[in-house]
Amino acid sequence: AIECYRRAIALAPGLAEAHNNLGNVLCKLDRTQEAIRHYQRALIEKPDFAEAHNNLAFALQSRGWLGEGMHTALAHYRRALELQPDFAETYSNLLFALNYSTRTSPEMLFEEARRFAERHEAPLAARREPHANDPDPQRRLRVGYVSGDFRSHSVAFFIEPLLTHHDRTRFEVFCYSCHAREDDVTQRLKSHADHWRSLVGVTDEDAARQIRTDGIDILVDLAGHTEGGRLFVFARKPAPVQVTYIGYPNTTGLESIDYRFTDAWADPAGQTERYHTETLVRLPRGFLCYQPPDLAPPVVAPPCLRTGYVTFGSFNNMTKVTDEVMMLWTELLRALPSARLLIKSGALADAAVHARCLARWQQTGIARERLELIGPIPDPEQHLARYGQVDIALDPFPYNGTTTTCEALWMGVPVITLAGRAHAGRVGVSLLHSVGLDDLVADSPERYVELAVQLARQPERLTSLRRELRECMAASPLCDAPAFARDLEAAYQAMWQQWCAQQSATSGGSP
Repeated sequence: AIECYRRAIALAPGLAEAHNNLGNVLCKLDRTQEAIRHYQRALIEKPDFAEAHNNLAFALQSRGWLGEGMHTALAHYRRALELQPDFAETYSNLLFALNYSTRTSPEMLFEEARRFAERHEAPLAARREPHANDPDPQRRLRVGYVSGDFRSHSVAFFIEPLLTHHDRTRFEVFCYSCHAREDDVTQRLKSHADHWRSLVGVTDEDAARQIRTDGIDILVDLAGHTEGGRLFVFARKPAPVQVTYIGYPNTTGLESIDYRFTDAWADPAGQTERYHTETLVRLPRGFLCYQPPDLAPPVVAPPCLRTGYVTFGSFNNMTKVTDEVMMLWTELLRALPSARLLIKSGALADAAVHARCLARWQQTGIARERLELIGPIPDPEQHLARYGQVDIALDPFPYNGTTTTCEALWMGVPVITLAGRAHAGRVGVSLLHSVGLDDLVADSPERYVELAVQLARQPERLTSLRRELRECMAASPLCDAPAFARDLEAAYQAMWQQWCAQQSATSGGSP
């Protein structure tokens, strides 16, 4: 494909579409900086090219907050929407990107989500049909899960335990896959479903019709405004009860989605309800259930015992490492002059991104030898083994880690997190509470640094955590899949009973 596009550009250097398409291929290969140059050239040739604005924004976003990169990305998303107001993919991309910005208030993001719904959901409301589902509160329910991530993806770590432990006497499970790529994880997930449907290449209208034909009682969105999401299927209300869960850390903005799963630590009562169109359902023992990897290497002793200095680490994607995060981590390194920082991220596979990141850090005055930047490690076991080089993991903000935090804890590495105002910035609070590490949750940036410094000066505690954390986590609610499945199923039953009562009230019968 690259050869063909380069040949097209050689024949017609001003062909904006060829530059845009070449950028897309380069992005797939993690050659982000090259892709950015071609998107920029496409926009020089065709300034009103909405798709190129969207693609440039996505590339800048994947590179992270180097300089003004992320703010520029947001500007290009908005420009694409000015040029093409009905560009739904761009609107979802914008909403997702806003979760990463410290300049985004919960109020602002909620209003953007509502505007998305007004433009894209409202026109579909009049076309919804009544539901023919039997309103029997005691019968076996059909639950459908819709996702583009039924594969080697972070979502799979949290959905597989649920699918494995669903009570099949009470629930019939349907999975609707929205991604063409399948792998060994897909095959495992298929074995846990009663029915598997591919929605790849299926229109939203036809997908909604299939869900109605399947008689789904409760339909669960696992993507929201992320890649592979099918919110326009949900906007057609093919199931009487609709829920959003994991995948996207905020409100969808759609009134057709009735509920959103969370917990009292990620969304404390009274704090975030007003920023959701969905009713928040707080699961009693935490909203996440993690499936530890089978091939995790053994936990090793804290590297500070061997090196003589503490190494902080972050394995989150670079989009989460905001300027504010970088400043706080810089302050931490200054407070501990011998400490080091290891950052591992997929974006660092691009040599240009690696160089720009290094230059940005050196502007803070931190010596080069105190910083290690590494790209992705494809082998899962080797990836986890890298935690053996980290003493303390640092959670970014305002968008916390999820899988990265669980992986760190499983490898015996404690995590410092900063509690935010919104769900995306409080996932760390939920995860650390689940494993009994509430004392590593900071309520201010200053406290974040204090906690990290205090822990760095406690080699005995680092050693005991390294020795005990995996066993503690395995016994915690975070890894108790059977109990988690029962909690979620109880919530499903309550939702269904409420819908049945509403049908009975509407028809004039007794609930």
